[in-house]
Amino acid sequence: MPKSFTVRDLPKTERPRERLIKLGPEALSSQELLALIIGRGIPGKSVLNISQEMISRFGSLKNVSEATISQLSEIKGINSAKAAQIKACFEIGKRQDLELTNKKFNLINPEKIFKMIRVSIKDKAKEQFNLVLLDSRNKLISINNISVGILDANIAHPREIFKDAINHNAASVVLVHNHPSGDPKPSREDKKLTKQLMEAGKIMGIEVVDHIIVASNSFFSFKDKKCIIFSEDK
Repeated sequence: MPKSFTVRDLPKTERPRERLIKLGPEALSSQELLALIIGRGIPGKSVLNISQEMISRFGSLKNVSEATISQLSEIKGINSAKAAQIKACFEIGKRQDLELTNKKFNLINPEKIFKMIRVSIKDKAKEQFNLVLLDSRNKLISINNISVGILDANIAHPREIFKDAINHNAASVVLVHNHPSGDPKPSREDKKLTKQLMEAGKIMGIEVVDHIIVASNSFFSFKDKKCIIFSEDK
């Protein structure tokens, strides 16, 4: 039986690790970067073959990042431990976009919130409801995912939202959710829920300073559009 190909069969200068060290990560293909995360292949199947199969199976690197542990583990050569490593690497990449570049969070600029959080929710197939928690000095405490699914009063209930805010001693919150349709314009349900949460926040002493709806490349801010105080659509 002929010997199967492995990364070690490549000239040293062509191996992914050596290329990254010499040229930087930008010089590597998605296949090579995944291969470095996976680490090694299995008998009869090199790590480069595994990473290429993964991209081919899911169609794109984005789809790989959204695959579940069980879906990744369906590929021969990827066990649950390796699948967890892959998920962790993608999650780190998402979270770096959530980090603030300055110490004080600028509440008067909804675009900053949009840029900070859009990577993690803009392309999700289902609505994701997130809560940005802030302290009394407007510094970021955390960003928490509250619910996944159609946004309504049953899913994003005030007690669930303000439970997180209370547990973290938040002074104020920013509501953020995505519209998979690509249109950030608020629905009647969005307006109704925003009003409900604002009223609940006033009672509990936790201000709802904005509600931002994220689409692929745009957003809608209730505060920016002066929609914080409104009447329900007739």
